[in-house]
Amino acid sequence: MSRPGALMPLVEAVRLAARTLRAHKLKSFFSLFGVLIGVTFLIAVVSIVQGMNRYMQERFANGLIGVNTFEVRRMPAIAENVPQDTWREWLRRPRINYREAAFVAERVKTPAVWARTCFEDNLPVSRGTLRGKIELRAVDEPYFRIKNYALAAGRTFTPEEARTGAAVVVIGDLVREKFFPGLDPLGRDLVIAGLPYRVIGVVAPQGTLFGLSLDRFAAVPFTAPARRALCAENVVHEYWAKTDGPASMLAAVAETQQFMRIVRKLRPDQDDNFYIQTAEGALGTWAKISRILFLALPGLVGISLVVGGIVIMNIMLVAVSERTREVGIRKALGARRRDILAQFVVEAAALSSLGAVLGIGAGLGLAAAVKSLTPLPAAVAPWSIGLAVVLGLAVGIGAGAYPASRAARLDPIEALRAE
Repeated sequence: MSRPGALMPLVEAVRLAARTLRAHKLKSFFSLFGVLIGVTFLIAVVSIVQGMNRYMQERFANGLIGVNTFEVRRMPAIAENVPQDTWREWLRRPRINYREAAFVAERVKTPAVWARTCFEDNLPVSRGTLRGKIELRAVDEPYFRIKNYALAAGRTFTPEEARTGAAVVVIGDLVREKFFPGLDPLGRDLVIAGLPYRVIGVVAPQGTLFGLSLDRFAAVPFTAPARRALCAENVVHEYWAKTDGPASMLAAVAETQQFMRIVRKLRPDQDDNFYIQTAEGALGTWAKISRILFLALPGLVGISLVVGGIVIMNIMLVAVSERTREVGIRKALGARRRDILAQFVVEAAALSSLGAVLGIGAGLGLAAAVKSLTPLPAAVAPWSIGLAVVLGLAVGIGAGAYPASRAARLDPIEALRAE
């Protein structure tokens, strides 16, 4: 029986707080605005960063590089804030050449498949009166297995076509739409670097990456004549490799580094003059940005919540002054100090919690808008919603504690005399 009785003051305090909020809607809204902004920022930023983390892992790193895959190249494909001296050093590095590629592939003991590639991002191609620019890649036959491309139609190169440099091409879905609208492209020609290439396959749609299509490409055999339009003789832009699992990939990366140093005759005190890119390496830049955002987030949210708490405290102090007589009457009728304390603390907590709830809704709405209107993804983190509710209650209780204690300490006789 004691439990329901103990809850009565809290229930009454909640009822009184709700009545006060209804009676002063505009003032209540502006009181909770600081908390609303802070929680909105918390939910939106966490949702966007979480979504980006997932996107970078699933689409960017695994889509751009691949699972259990790495590439040997002259310098990193992705880098940020690179000093000019470092950039110039990268540009002075020698390209991977045919002999180095063969040397590494022959000596790496870990089972792997290898493919040389050269590419040009905006190479003019045509079919009849249709003109356009695409990303053209000259690749070895295993490239399609390394990139795990599924085919929507046709096939990839045969070993014989790859060896002889046959005039055949495998195209991406966007190239199919552009140059073969409403047609079956298989067996038809696409003019590349002035020569007709027969379409033998169409890669299934890959989608987009940050709004950029992954289907705007075509691939010809590495030894095909079109390669000369992409890179010089004896030059490899990227040397790709794929292994069976994460452990074997790490072993293959270590062996590749060792044999690249050997073939380039690098001394132990010399740095690598090549770069081995993995999915983890590609995620390195984003990981730094993500850490910075999460480190800055508590401070930015904290500022908004402190401002919101100060606003609520000021409003509650004004409320105590305005309702001094009401407090006196309640005390005269038998209300205890804890009843008065509970009334004002609950009122402040209700204001702050309502701001948190509205902030959660606004944050989710903002995250959804970013997801639908931009290439950026967003994934709601359940813990951020729970944190927002806890922060709302904490700010309300903290901001309401001092005004509530002032109200609870009022002398009933002096309070009744107040006008």
